[in-house]
Amino acid sequence: MDFNYTDTQLSIAEMVRDFANKHIRPQMMDWDESQKFPVDLFHKMGELGLMGVLVPSEYGGSGLGYFEYVTVISEIAKVCGSIGLSTAAHNSLCTGHILYFGTEEQKRKYLPKLASGEWIGAWGLTEANTGSDAGNMRCTAVRDGDEWILNGTKNWITHGISGDVAVVLARTGEPRTKSNITAFIVERGTKGFSAGKKENKLGMRASETAELVFDNCRISDAQRMGEVGDGFRQAMKVLDGGRISIAALALGIAKGAYEASVKYAKERHQFDQPIANFQAIGFKLADMATQIEAAEMLIYQAADLKNRGEKMTKQSAMAKYYASEIAVKISNEAVQIFGGYGYTKDFPVEKYYRDSKLCTIGEGTSEIQKLVISREILND
Repeated sequence: MDFNYTDTQLSIAEMVRDFANKHIRPQMMDWDESQKFPVDLFHKMGELGLMGVLVPSEYGGSGLGYFEYVTVISEIAKVCGSIGLSTAAHNSLCTGHILYFGTEEQKRKYLPKLASGEWIGAWGLTEANTGSDAGNMRCTAVRDGDEWILNGTKNWITHGISGDVAVVLARTGEPRTKSNITAFIVERGTKGFSAGKKENKLGMRASETAELVFDNCRISDAQRMGEVGDGFRQAMKVLDGGRISIAALALGIAKGAYEASVKYAKERHQFDQPIANFQAIGFKLADMATQIEAAEMLIYQAADLKNRGEKMTKQSAMAKYYASEIAVKISNEAVQIFGGYGYTKDFPVEKYYRDSKLCTIGEGTSEIQKLVISREILND
């Protein structure tokens, strides 16, 4: 496998870097403090093709592959994890689910609006009492002729308030039975569909997280994706790609914390010399650099398999698990290198530290990733 950056990746990285420095960096702390989700920013990103990175050009997308996608997410996350998370959730979850499992009519109806950034997408799987236990979800869809009636609540949903359309997984069979979940597309404004509580979070505060509430919400059977009962299988396929997204997000956060640490270690003087000269600091930086390169290799291995259409469940879980864990470690060490300054909001590493933890939880906890990896190993 050749993981050297292509000219396309290099040009994308430069474009995203310039955009992030101009449009994200100056306001990111204000957004973080106020928990503001900057919808207008994502419309601008849509104009650059960043909201439909993987969507084919025939549906209005950029038509790129996973190498380029990893580049986009990681470059944004180097500046702001919140914006990186929202970009990833929009691209790989809502948009990705419709791309992979929608009918031709559904694709032509929704993908151009999502890829252009005109619409923001949400994806509803998780519930308050069924995080990893999706088969026991309480949000139900009951068929009534040519319609479905949705009732229940989804929690921890990115863009739960601002999303224009959501892909929702609802139970259509008995709890804990096989093939008991079905996927639906629900537009904002549909009667009986509303937003609930917005979460007040430790990190990723500019990436909106809220409830989706369904109260006798009626939708047409035309809004169903795939066969009845096929939703869980679809969701697992979507999450395979989503794990690459979160791994790329974690990689960007880790790189941002590392680069800030290198710069600070060269500038900060103690005992008449840069602290970078001290072995204790140098060893920390060496560990950080090694962990970043190892994570990057795991991510690109999974991305390569995804690009070739091959199974990558184990590889994407490994990439997500390792990259998210080292993002937390590297961000923690970055705060340590900055010392007291690292504990203040005047310097960037406290935000990397807060943002990094979500990567070990969202789209499957580290423990779930280890479960996936172990099952794949034992079933080989």
